[in-house]
Amino acid sequence: MENVVLVILLIFALALIAVVLLQRSEGGGLGMGGGGGAGGGVMSSRSAATALGKVTWFLGAGFMAASVAMTIIAANNSADGSVVNGLTDGAGVEQTAPVEDGTSLLPPTVDANTPVVPAAD
Repeated sequence: MENVVLVILLIFALALIAVVLLQRSEGGGLGMGGGGGAGGGVMSSRSAATALGKVTWFLGAGFMAASVAMTIIAANNSADGSVVNGLTDGAGVEQTAPVEDGTSLLPPTVDANTPVVPAAD
């Protein structure tokens, strides 16, 4: 289920990017913006902007809904345990969590009462 929502989220994101890039710049912030000619077609430039605006709002709402759904699904899947429970060292051996009863976490070959002296370089 998580993969399905992730694919839907990616589709919404790509479609939203495409629709935003298709829109005409009204502020002229980049020095572009082009004016619509006086000659009309089936759709004038203003109605096209309104239609793209509605599509943008729809895609934005869908993107937000898919994001919330993805967050809920991910939270439910991770409720079973902690990230620390799945940690392994480089050799694939699971690491142990710290012991709270005061016992040492040193390897069994090292005596806890023997001081550890760093090797000379």
